[in-house]
Amino acid sequence: MKKIKTKFKDLFIYNSKNHVDRRGYFRELVLEKIIKSKLKFYVVSKSKKNVLRGLHFQNKNPQGKFLSVLKGEIFDVALDCRPNSKTFGKHFKIILNDKNCKSIFIPPGFAHGFLGLKKENIVMYGCTEYRNKMSESGILWNDPYLKIKWPVKNPILSAKDKKNKSFKYFFNRNES
Repeated sequence: MKKIKTKFKDLFIYNSKNHVDRRGYFRELVLEKIIKSKLKFYVVSKSKKNVLRGLHFQNKNPQGKFLSVLKGEIFDVALDCRPNSKTFGKHFKIILNDKNCKSIFIPPGFAHGFLGLKKENIVMYGCTEYRNKMSESGILWNDPYLKIKWPVKNPILSAKDKKNKSFKYFFNRNES
């Protein structure tokens, strides 16, 4: 597993490898000694094509997330919401799929979202903190301030994500 730096502090890409034979393949997903974070729990998400989840974050006990695609392909976005960061308000985007064997570690303090690009997309997350339902928040996926170029104009959203607020609502209330 190879660790690749990004311009975002503590946000890393990990290149792994599928070990393929006639039976299928085997891939190591998470090595805590390499990611240097303790993952407390894991979840799996299944999404259809054009389903957009996010941009989600927790106000209290922010979560770091290690993501890998088990099946399909996603357009993944991490938004830096750390007010003292040099990249505050900027986003990182990447294509993750079951073929390129890339994973991402998104540190605490980021909002996260992704768009399913294939008919069926299965994503595995490892999280550094437990889910706190009372602390969950969301930023609008298409907030013009963020300038995220999503590869779809009309994604499928949950009722909850349709009610997400602007970035400035959370991080600069004087200008909202």
